[in-house]
Amino acid sequence: MPFEQSINPYKGCEHGCVYCFARSSHAYLGLSPGLDFESRLFSKPDAPERLRKEIGRPGYRVQPLALGANTDPYQPVERRLSLTRRLLEVLTDHEHPFTIATKSDLVLRDLDLLTAMADKRLAAVLVSLTTVDPDLARRMEPRAPTPARRLTAIRKLSRSGVPVTVLASPMIPGLNDSEMEAILEASSEAGARSARYILIRLPREVKDLFAEWLEAEHSDRASRVLSLIRQTRGGQLYDSRFGARVRGEGPYAEMLEKRFTVACKRLELSDQPPPLDTTRFRAPRPDDGAQGSLFP
Repeated sequence: MPFEQSINPYKGCEHGCVYCFARSSHAYLGLSPGLDFESRLFSKPDAPERLRKEIGRPGYRVQPLALGANTDPYQPVERRLSLTRRLLEVLTDHEHPFTIATKSDLVLRDLDLLTAMADKRLAAVLVSLTTVDPDLARRMEPRAPTPARRLTAIRKLSRSGVPVTVLASPMIPGLNDSEMEAILEASSEAGARSARYILIRLPREVKDLFAEWLEAEHSDRASRVLSLIRQTRGGQLYDSRFGARVRGEGPYAEMLEKRFTVACKRLELSDQPPPLDTTRFRAPRPDDGAQGSLFP
């Protein structure tokens, strides 16, 4: 997901996806990347106000703002706190382009804002669909919406004029990578215009968590899955090099990329989300009582 700037209203994520690369960020807080990441959440209640101030700085350079680059902005706590909704209202007020990455159909709650902004080429949504198998989804992503609900979200967003990219991510060799074509086909049928994928990333503590989960849930294939991942990571479970960390290297990674390219061509899915308009942005006016500009 290419972007230059992002905002994450929440730290930690209730969805509990076992493979989530963001889990290791909880260790920086002295908390467990395991259960603490799923249950001890942090929010940024002043994020909308901070955002408005940031985009009002002199010399601010407008680029699409990415929501959901780390943790899901539409995880269940958003129903109560509505931080993501408030951020979108700020961006809408000033016609600032943005993208949203999520695996939740809660994004449909904000269809009014998304439709209005998409009509001006100011909004796009990326929906993560890791599998079309509801049983595997329940095991890997225990509190995330089902694959069927995510496909419904793609369909409703697309029918409302919101451009949707499907994220077939992460692809896990030997576990869900056999579903790549099925994921792309289902998403294309639902109305997705473009697609991207990322090879599973297992930084720091996530490596051990994922290995333990594999042994508990898929003991019959755990060793093979880990072996295949190592084949794409130079013998390791993780390679932090920029670029290589999202695609991997070696024959298995090359085969995965070729399959993706062929499927996207057949389904007429672009490998890039549509470009957003950065020319409509209107900077916030100075707050009442603040030092104003000498010129209108």
